[in-house]
Amino acid sequence: ARGVAWKRVNCYASDIVQQLADCDALMWHWHQLDAKAWLFARQLTQALEAGGKHVFPNRKTAWHFDDKVGQKYLLESVGAPFPETHVFYDEDSALAWLAGAPMPQVFKLRGGSGSTNVYLVRTRADAVARVKQAFGRGHRTFDRHGYVKEKLRLLRRDKTPERLKAFVRSTGRLVVPYDIERVRGFERGYAYFQQFLPGNDYDTRVVAIGGRAFALRRRVRPDDFRASGSADMHYAPEDIDLAKVRVALDLADRLESQCLAVDLVDGPDGPMVLELSYGFPTGPFLDDCPGYWDRDLVWHAGRQKAQYFMVDDLVAAIEAR
Repeated sequence: ARGVAWKRVNCYASDIVQQLADCDALMWHWHQLDAKAWLFARQLTQALEAGGKHVFPNRKTAWHFDDKVGQKYLLESVGAPFPETHVFYDEDSALAWLAGAPMPQVFKLRGGSGSTNVYLVRTRADAVARVKQAFGRGHRTFDRHGYVKEKLRLLRRDKTPERLKAFVRSTGRLVVPYDIERVRGFERGYAYFQQFLPGNDYDTRVVAIGGRAFALRRRVRPDDFRASGSADMHYAPEDIDLAKVRVALDLADRLESQCLAVDLVDGPDGPMVLELSYGFPTGPFLDDCPGYWDRDLVWHAGRQKAQYFMVDDLVAAIEAR
């Protein structure tokens, strides 16, 4: 692959360290719904780096993956433009804050992609109910009913065999849960509220890889406020706000991230970062970008496979050692 000697390894095997003895690096894209990876991926990454291996994603890239609580502290620490966000670890503190908090608020669980586990609470009573549940029986790690509703929405919109198949498959999750639900159990013991930023008809996803920025806009769902996972993407570079591209590139450099996907919307004073990730869907999602911007915001026209840049950057890091 690209002139680089490689081999396939089994990251789930107990002897993974021994498998990598003759390798300089490991590339492993692990998914947030991979229950096995959730148990050890970050620890394996840390261990391999301690032993002198290069890893993609490395710990600086992936430690906050699918962890909105961790991202809150990270974005605040580096001074990123970030909506006012509060996390509480006891019910009394959460309820005391809610007594004077402006409404609506966005309530989130720490994990979830494609806008899952993200809810707009419009009234104080709704917010209190969320808090009571968070410090009581807890919230499901995966919103099964919301997942099915989203697949039904896409089926009604597109009316394709692929959407029908996806909807039918989704209904099975009402009976057979993902393994991650069994492993992680219920989300409880914390409450996360984020400032609601009205007036955004779309968000901007910027993926920064080694000083290259791919960007697209995603329209919010009908009668909703969430854009992530809407499957309504637009790629015209002239419509992309370069201020958002600048924020994402600078943030990726500040965090020393190999790959940083940044979700941004408009706030009262400019771009605001909502969430971070290191991963993104394969296929058209990013392949349809007609080019990318470099660190100087110079446009490079032409479709690219963003994943190839990940390989190039990793090989360059190995050679530079």
